Formats: sequence, structure tokens, C-alpha cells
Amino acid sequence: MLLSSSLDTQIPIKGESRLEALAKFTKVLNTVEDYYVDDITFNEIISKSIEGLLTNLDAHSAFLDDKKFKNMKVQTEGEFGGLGITVGMRDGALTVIAPIEGTPADKAGLKASDIILRIDEHSTLNMTIDEAVSLMRGKPDTKIVLTVVREGESKPLTFEIIRDIIKINSVYTKTIENHDLLYLRVTSFDRNVVEKTKEALAKNRDIKGIIMDLRNNPGGLLDQAIDLTDLFISEGQIVSQKGRDENENRIYNATKRSTVTDVPIVVLVNGGSASASEIVSGALQDHKRAIVVGEKTFGKGSVQVILPVGSQEALRLTIARYYLPSGRTIQAVGVTPDVIVYPGKVPMPESDFSIKENDLKLHLTSELEKLNDKNATSTKKAENSKEESSQLTQKEILGDIQLKTAIDIANVLKIQAK
Repeated sequence: MLLSSSLDTQIPIKGESRLEALAKFTKVLNTVEDYYVDDITFNEIISKSIEGLLTNLDAHSAFLDDKKFKNMKVQTEGEFGGLGITVGMRDGALTVIAPIEGTPADKAGLKASDIILRIDEHSTLNMTIDEAVSLMRGKPDTKIVLTVVREGESKPLTFEIIRDIIKINSVYTKTIENHDLLYLRVTSFDRNVVEKTKEALAKNRDIKGIIMDLRNNPGGLLDQAIDLTDLFISEGQIVSQKGRDENENRIYNATKRSTVTDVPIVVLVNGGSASASEIVSGALQDHKRAIVVGEKTFGKGSVQVILPVGSQEALRLTIARYYLPSGRTIQAVGVTPDVIVYPGKVPMPESDFSIKENDLKLHLTSELEKLNDKNATSTKKAENSKEESSQLTQKEILGDIQLKTAIDIANVLKIQAK
């Protein structure tokens, strides 16, 4: 149905008619079938032809055979096997968009913008994204070796990683020590993002500001990005998509009934923030609803749809590009932060004794309580540990200058909002 309808569309071809072009294509197929060195079936030739066509259109279009089609469905379910890494094509090179937080790839030390040279002994030159993903996925507890090139390193780096079942905790929150701010971390845009964010905001109604951390968030579901943005703005456009076919053009607007809070927001982004992350950060930036802090984002702003070809195969085809409310595109451009801050620790003199009087009193009080509470149970200790883990400490903040900058800006915005 899909292929026959496309043949009925009259598209002029310079220098030759549509029939002549199809005749040339048929002749090439027959020639390959008759003379190619290996025995290859006509169906295999057709499949490879379609793969080549889609690959040469852009880095995100692809032909999905039955195996790839099934693998594609797994990616938005919230659990899958592999390394926990999202990749894309940048300037023709297989590039890490972001490792997913807490996964084997993240723990091994892979970083956004790493260029993957080899997967085990397979060179990634001329390799498609789907081929790379297929190689990196595998049974849990099996080993894989990635060779990467990293900016600032004089020679390639080798990472030995053990595959695992990837369970994505797409949203978690923490309060910020000594601040009435909420740290909202969104690691990916699966189907649970908006619901989990609503729950977090409902539990923290007294907060005066939000730090939304979208760093190393490679994207995900468009509707979740739109609905997340809608929680914070009452009207106006969130994002639009425009393509060659006007029927595929869409405008997504905010609604007042979906807005849940008007507290100041600071959004953290970096080179690993892509797709849905760029829509959220860019839309909030255009609406002057948030200050964006960090590094320039990845620049993945094209729209792909899955078009079935038969019952078990499909095309993933780029049909449009995303545009932010201001009309600017994301594709190959990304979102530039309002305040550019590169990663690192907050610089402090090593000899500086920075503990404050109030902090010292709290520390001493805590130590006295430990001495007096000799009969404390292990359960109570576990509860205390859990409470501590739900809060960002001063030590964590000082170890992340991007986060520290975001907190400082949020505190200024709080004062202005009074």
C-alpha cells in the first residue's frame, strides 16, 4: 500500500522520465543478481537497495527489517538489554549522544561527544546507527570493548564494558541543602516522565524554584516533552514541525489547565542533551520561562515516523524538522544556553576553611546525637541514609560548577519573583 501510493505521486526528474529512471534501477538489480561474486537472492538485493537508499538520505532514516523493528519497539518501554548508551551521527562519525545515568556505559566512563571508532573488532566507518546498536546490544553479563576518540586525549581510549539489563529511572528529585529549591533530574523521555514529574511537584508544593537537569538526556517521546513543558507555561506555542508535505505540519500549543506551577526555573543542558531535551529547554527559553545554563546541546531536531512495509518490516523516515516558538530550528544547531558554563568543580582555595558557624553547630549536634543514641536500630540508620540520599549536599554542589551556577541563578530569580 505504501509503496504503490508513492509510485502514483508525480515527481519530475531532470533529464529523464520517471519510467526511464525505474528502468535503470531494474537493470541494475538484474545485473547485480546475474554477476555479483556471491550468490545473493533477489529479495536480499531489494532489501540492501532499500537500506542504501534510506541511509543516504540522512543519518536517522533507515530500513527496519523484522529484527530491527522489534528492537526499535524496545527503546521506549523503560527496560532493555545492552550498555545504556545513546548514539547518533555527527559529521559522519558514530558519536555518543549520552550515556544513560547509572548504566554500564556511564559507570565505565563514556562521555557525551565521544566518537566510537570500533565496537569489539568492528570498525564503525560507514556503519549505520542501527548496525551499531545491534552490535552493542547482547545478553546480560557478556563483555564488549569500545574504542573511542575523545577531545583532549592524545590517543584512542579503550573501554571494556559488561552488558546488563537497562532499567531507566527517567525522573527523580532531590531537595537542595539550605535552599528551598527542588532538583528535578530527567534522564530520558520515556512514557513515565510527565506523571512522575507531577507526583514530585505535588509532594514539594512549598518550593520556591526548580533546577531541571537535562544534561546527558538523549531525548525520547515527543508527547512527553510537550506535556512536560506544558506543566510550566500557560499559553503559546511549545514546538512545531514542518516538512515538505503540509499534511505533516503540526503546531503544539500550551494550555492553561495543564500548568501546575509558576516558580522560577533554571534548566541545565550540555552536549548530551538532544531531541526532546532540546525542545523542552528551547521552548522554556523562548518563553522567557527559564534560564538555560551549561553547554550547547547536541542539535537533533528532525522528525522521524515509522511507516510499516508489510507486517514485520518498516521504514523509519525523516518527514519534518522541529522548530521552537521563536521559529529557530534545532537540527544541527542545538540550543545555546543563556549562561555558558563548562563542567568542573567550584574553584576554592585548598587552605580555605569554608565551614560556617551554623554548619559547625549542626555538625556537632549531630555527633552528640550519635553518642547519645547508642540503641539506634539498623532500620533507623537505613531510614537516615535514605533521607540523606534525597537531598543534594553542599559537597555535591561544590563538585559541580554547572549545578552551583544554576542554584545561584535560581536564588536570584526567587528574590525577583517576590
